[in-house]
Amino acid sequence: MTRLKKCTSRLYLGFIFLFLYAPILVLIVLSFNNSMSRTVWGGFTLQWYANLPTNDTIMTALGTTLRITLSSSILATILGTSAAIGIHRMKKRHAAIMLGATNIPLLNADIVTGISLMLLFTRFTSLGEFSVILAHIAFSVPYVIFNVLPRLQSMSDVCYEAALDLGATPVYAFYKVIWPEIVPGVLSGFLMALTMSLDDFTITYFTKGAGVNTLSTMLYTELRKGIQPELYALSTLLFLVAFAMLFIINYKGNDSKKEVTN
Repeated sequence: MTRLKKCTSRLYLGFIFLFLYAPILVLIVLSFNNSMSRTVWGGFTLQWYANLPTNDTIMTALGTTLRITLSSSILATILGTSAAIGIHRMKKRHAAIMLGATNIPLLNADIVTGISLMLLFTRFTSLGEFSVILAHIAFSVPYVIFNVLPRLQSMSDVCYEAALDLGATPVYAFYKVIWPEIVPGVLSGFLMALTMSLDDFTITYFTKGAGVNTLSTMLYTELRKGIQPELYALSTLLFLVAFAMLFIINYKGNDSKKEVTN
């Protein structure tokens, strides 16, 4: 009976992972398919990877996406970390109000957020790459807050107060006492903001101006006339980069845990 439960649980887990990663595997296979068809295998080729740097449309969209993603994620991480520290130092009642306000962008529909930000930007400024960056910061900050705040709540304030009593300045005490404790949360929040910004379509679609295209909005327009195989190659490379980042972060995390244990 125990073996049957183990086999059933493993099959169930395998089915879940197959359901999650089968589309990605199909995408990777199509990036090596020497055929424009998605259903006919035309042989193995690296042509789409070789053609990728020469495709001006895709490379322009990729450059715009990377600029928006990196700038908005860095700024959102700085603002979100600062906000998390501020909420942590508040009284419980005020902190609860701020957390409730932070939850609104997460629970709100993307289309509502996108339209409201579009109306705001058209009232005070023009739509363009800068407006997309502001929009991405707006919906990325809550993810950073909810990654950093648990780290702050799990640590004791005694060490920080002791550092102040011993003559350390608040800035010096922060970087020596608090910062090492919240670095994993800050890094997780940054990666979450990076992923959400890279993946977003709805809010980007409503807040971008004419002539501004990210990978998600370009793919939407490409669907009408057929997806270029170079996009399969680019998506595969993005997946491999994300996989490598997660592997390195987890590997370093395991090493640090072993050092603490020893």
